[in-house]
Amino acid sequence: MNIAPNSHSRTRKRLMAAAASVAIAGAIGFGAVATGTAPVLAEAVRVEAPQVPSFADVVERVSPAVVSVRVKAKIESTADDGSNLPDAFGNLPDDPQLRRFFREFRGFGDQDGRDGMRRFERRDRQPRPVAQGSGFFISEDGYLVTNNHVVGEGSSFTVVMHDGKELDAKLVGTDPRTDLAVLKVEGDGKFTYVDFADDSKVRVGDWVVAVGNPFGLGGTVTAGIVSARGRDIGAGPYDDFIQIDASVNRGNSGGPTFNLNGQVVGINTAIFSPSGGSVGIAFDIPASTAKQVVQDLMKDGTVQRGWLGVEIQPVTSEIAESLGLKSDKGALVSSAQDDGPGKEAGISAGDVITQVDGK
Repeated sequence: MNIAPNSHSRTRKRLMAAAASVAIAGAIGFGAVATGTAPVLAEAVRVEAPQVPSFADVVERVSPAVVSVRVKAKIESTADDGSNLPDAFGNLPDDPQLRRFFREFRGFGDQDGRDGMRRFERRDRQPRPVAQGSGFFISEDGYLVTNNHVVGEGSSFTVVMHDGKELDAKLVGTDPRTDLAVLKVEGDGKFTYVDFADDSKVRVGDWVVAVGNPFGLGGTVTAGIVSARGRDIGAGPYDDFIQIDASVNRGNSGGPTFNLNGQVVGINTAIFSPSGGSVGIAFDIPASTAKQVVQDLMKDGTVQRGWLGVEIQPVTSEIAESLGLKSDKGALVSSAQDDGPGKEAGISAGDVITQVDGK
């Protein structure tokens, strides 16, 4: 029979057809690659956004000068010498086991209490954290500025640098009236520092950047604008705050607010908030006030102020017209204290002061 030859012929034809198909497919694929017509995946969405001002350059330069300030205070024990121990036990029932438990619970140790009392004193006199805020270097040799209310109750101070390094600092001086304080980092070293701006050139609407340590999170940057100037919030006799809308929270106190040139225009000091958190109303001590106070603190540790002993009020246009003045500039003396230097110099109620020392 001729079955085998026919079967071999059909198998050969199938193999030749398959080879031809592969050759055609290869040719088509090669041609597709060569001509660039092979299908490709769609690209991810990308939008060319318009260029807007960035604070990144400012932040990069000033951040090393801003620090976190940790404050601790030593709390004295009310039973340092053990003199009140008998009174402490006086109201206990006459039960030896109860008295022994009470001694051990309070940490007095053995029966006479001496060994345990020494342990108790050491433990109770250790510095305890009482505050945490922000600050910034104003000199290469380690002087830094913060708020008085941050360091006022402290006995030891630790400065946490931008890179996490911790350094001890000592208190140089404070001025409660302006809520400013100066610390000095102990030890040698050169520090990145910043300078104060001329805040007379600060305008409402200017961009500002606040840098600090809100809620103890560490270096945090927020941005906003100057919202107002000359705010009186009842904080003291020298209220002249700059209001900003950058987010300022607890822990930002003592931190700087920068302009876009990296200069300090103000020091974060207070916020207005019904909830205790930022609602976009923060108040800064102006750079001009801070600069003068800081110079005095660095020099003498205190601020010396003059005293005139007079009360003044602005000269309005109505007052100027009634007094026959050509302009509404100056200060109207409303009263002069009897024992004050102003009255002794001849100043009296009703006077209008237009110049001081020829200026």
